[in-house]
Parts: sequence; C-alpha cells; structure tokens
Amino acid sequence: MDIQRIVLFAGLAIVSYLMVLAWNEDYNQPQTEQVAEETSSSAQSGDSDDLTLPDESADGSESSEEEFTTPEGDSEAIGSTGNGSVEVSDQLITVRTDVYELKIDRLGGNLIESSLLQYDRSLDSEESLRILTNTNRRTYIMESGLIGRDGIDSKRNGNAPVYDVSASEFELEEGEDSLTVDLSYTTDNDVEITKRYRFARDSYEIDVRYLIDNQSDDVWQANMTGKIVRDQAPDPTAQNSLGIRAFLGMVVSTPEDPYEKYDFDDLTDEPVNQSVTNGWLAFLQHYFLAAWVPERDQPAQFQSTQRGPLHVMGFVYPATQVQPGETAEVSARAYVGPKIIERLEEVAPNLDRTVDFGFLFFIALPLFLILDWFFGLVGNWGVAIILLTVLVKAVFFKLSATSYRSMARMRAVAPQLTRLKELYGDDRQRMSQEMMALYKREKINPLGGCLPILVQMPVFISLYWVLFESVQLRHAPFMLWIHDLSVMDPYFILPILMGASMMLQMSLNPTPPDPMQAKIMKMMPIVFTVFFLWFPAGLVLYWLVNNILSISQQWYITRKIEGEMATKKS
Repeated sequence: MDIQRIVLFAGLAIVSYLMVLAWNEDYNQPQTEQVAEETSSSAQSGDSDDLTLPDESADGSESSEEEFTTPEGDSEAIGSTGNGSVEVSDQLITVRTDVYELKIDRLGGNLIESSLLQYDRSLDSEESLRILTNTNRRTYIMESGLIGRDGIDSKRNGNAPVYDVSASEFELEEGEDSLTVDLSYTTDNDVEITKRYRFARDSYEIDVRYLIDNQSDDVWQANMTGKIVRDQAPDPTAQNSLGIRAFLGMVVSTPEDPYEKYDFDDLTDEPVNQSVTNGWLAFLQHYFLAAWVPERDQPAQFQSTQRGPLHVMGFVYPATQVQPGETAEVSARAYVGPKIIERLEEVAPNLDRTVDFGFLFFIALPLFLILDWFFGLVGNWGVAIILLTVLVKAVFFKLSATSYRSMARMRAVAPQLTRLKELYGDDRQRMSQEMMALYKREKINPLGGCLPILVQMPVFISLYWVLFESVQLRHAPFMLWIHDLSVMDPYFILPILMGASMMLQMSLNPTPPDPMQAKIMKMMPIVFTVFFLWFPAGLVLYWLVNNILSISQQWYITRKIEGEMATKKS
C-alpha cells in the first residue's frame, strides 16, 4: 500500500502544480503584456487605419540600419523597403478571392493586410479574422523586393518603388481558377520590372514573381528577397489553457534540421544567418502562420535582424543577372493561412509540422486523423469526439476489465482488510505482510486500479494537443450551450458532470484502509473538477464520456465478481 500511496501523492502533487501554473497564467500576468494584448485587440478590430510604413521605427523616424547581406557580400546595398517620405495617391490595392481579402501597398508592392474570409475574428463577431496587418499599433506584414547592386528596393537606390497598376481592386470571379495581379515599374535606365502576384481558388498559397525586361545597355543585377516583418505583440488568436501557450515565433526548416524554433529572445540574441537549399521559413502563432518557401533547388540565405522594434525574418537569393535586351524571372511562394495538415503538405516538405502536437505527436496524429474521419461521417466535432472516446475505450477494454476485476475483488475483501487492521494495526510490518498474503490468495493487484488511468494518460495528453492545436475545432459547435469545443465550457456544466461521474466511479472502488488515502480519494473528484474547469470543452467531453463508459463496465464487472465470491463462500 506504500507504493499506492506514493502514486496517489505524486498524482496529487502534479495536479496541484499545474493548478498553480493555471492561476499564475490567468491572474499574475505582467502589466506590460496585458497592455500589449489590449493593443493587439484594438488593432485587429480596426480601430485605426493609419499605416505604419515598413521601415519606420516606433517614433516615426526612418530606420538607418541595414538589413540582410546578399550572398555576394554587398551589404551596403541592402535596406528595408518602403519610405515614409513618399506620398502615394490610391496607395492600397485590394485583392479578393474566395478565401482572402488582401491589401497590397503600391509603395514597395508588399502584402500589408490579409483577412481570412472563412474564419471569424471571434465567436461573437462576423468580421473576418485578420492575420497580416499594418496599423499604428500592430505590424505584421510580408515584404518582397529586389535588392543588391541594381535592386529597386536597395537603400542606395533611393526611395522604394511606387508601382503602377491597372486597377485598385481585383476579384477572383466565379468560374475562374486563378487571379493574377501585375504591378509594373520602369527604372530610369529603361529596365521594366513586373511584380506579379498569382492567387488560386481555394488556396492560401501565393506565387510572388518578378519579371525583368532589360532594355538598357548595361547588365542588370539584383537579388530577390522575401521577408516577414512583425512586432513583438502577443498572439491575438491565442487561447491559453493551464499555462500552456501555442508557440509564437519563427521556424526554419532545412534538410539537415527540418524544424528549428526561434522565439523572440532567440531572434534577438542569436540572429539567423545560414545558407539553405530546399527549405522554408515561417512565423507561427496559434492556428495560423505566414511562410516563405523559396524555389526548389534554389540556394537562399536565411537571415533575421531587427528594424527598430520590429523583427525581420527572410531569405535572399543569389544575384540574378539579365543581359541587355534579355528577360528573366525569379520567384518564391508565400503562405498566409490556417495550419491545416493536408494543405501544408502540398506547399512544402515538413511544413505540416507547424501543426505542433507536442512530444506525443506519434499518438496525437493518428488520433486527429481518426477524429477527422469521424467528423467526415457525422459532421459534428462533438459527436466525433464521442465516437473517438468509444473507440479508445474499446482498445483498452481488456486492460480495463482486468483492472476492474482486481478492484472488485478488493471491494469484496474490504471486511477482511478491516479485520486485519484491527488485529495488526500497531504492527505495520505484520499488517503489510498479511495484506500482501491476502492479495496473493485472492489474486488481487493493489495497483490495478491505477493502471487504466496511467495507460490512458498519454492518450489524454495527446488529445489535449489535438484539440488545442487543430484549427478545425476553432469555433466548432457541439450542441446546446457548447458553441466552441476548443475553449472551456462557459457555464462549467461539463466539468461538473465530469466530477459527478468521477464521484460515482469512486463509489464503485474499494475504500482504502488507510484513512489518509481514503481522504485523498474523496478529494480527487473535487480537485479534478476544479482542474477541468479551464480545459477545452472537447477534452472534458472526452473524459466525461470515458467515465460513463468506465462506470458501466466497472458496475457490470463488480456485480459479477461479488456474485462469484458470494457463491464461492456459500
């Protein structure tokens, strides 16, 4: 029984520790972070439309810091795109597809805003969720440019280019599979440059391409670069639970290291600077990401730096040379959208790993695939979770049955345990010896009652990450008052029902002979109920259904074992 006591105390200690983490997360946040979150919320709700140009620092002055060196080492020519001193009428271009509403700035031709039309900003809002944004409070944009010797976005070549465009609004019409938006610019020496954005139906992938027509008398040379520029504001789409947050930061994928994370502190302390072929870089937040994917087999220099308070992450290609009278193309792909495994798999190798299921991903991924399959059958994520629970319970049926038989026998011999305590209560060693002999005689495993919970804990943790990380469950309704399975039950009904089911299940278990253990066991349903108050409703639903199935199985086995033992005695 000492081993069982250690297991119980260890479990209670872990639960208590996690509850402290939850309290600290919810009620002890630094004031600066709270202010930042309010700022993020205001910016996303569109309180201000004032543009913060990409190279402006916090005080509005132009940054003098150079960004990104080319593979040729031409660091003097590299600068941030955009210049606050340039005034542009009709500056923003609006692009609308079936999944996007985008804003492109003619000054530099950069993506400065993206609204995902298939995702609401919040459960109670019909406003589309905005990922990329560039206001006077928040900055998260995707830049692309031509830098280096003749690059039109190089600092030494003056202001960022102001592109000409045929219209201020573009829309993917019904029946069209793709939409092309061309921005054109002609240099002083007659080099015609077209910056082409191409969007496809039902796709969050964006093709960004430069077409260079060199009508000058000289060789033209520049390097294409793609950048993700973001401030250090907290994730506005994050849903915190028990101190656990989705990763917020940069990820670099290379053939040697397919998934390397860099948070804000890492980017500040150790900037990225490495040559990569067949890789990608992305900025992750909860459920969504922005990524640059260079061309296949094209070497690129992945780099990060800071532009005042902003973090800049991106790539630089080797120089593209265009002879007089000739043309050339250079391109890369961008992705701005949800973390959906099947979509990400099609964009680039290992990009699907941004759906981070934690260290138990080898359990979580099959669970998600099964859950997704069930959803395809029933069309309701809550019902899919119930079906998954039944399947998991069926997998562990024999193990649970063995455990419940052991517990039923312990319940049946409870009077004998009480008698042993009366006889040998003052002699703990003799008491333990007699108890072990009784357990052996009746074929009882004293730890059998813990096995079902211990074995199912990896499944429970894995399912937590599935519900926490899967964008498909964001704002997914179940029934009645449960309108979002990815967040806690707003009325705490499911946690209370779960606690009640746990108490009922405890009543089927044998009462521990040790008074301290008995008190702990009585407290466990209360502790777990409090613990589950902040869990996603989908996870509580899983545990509640699992408890109901366990109670049914345990009740049947207990009645059967007690009947067998009664017959044996008679």
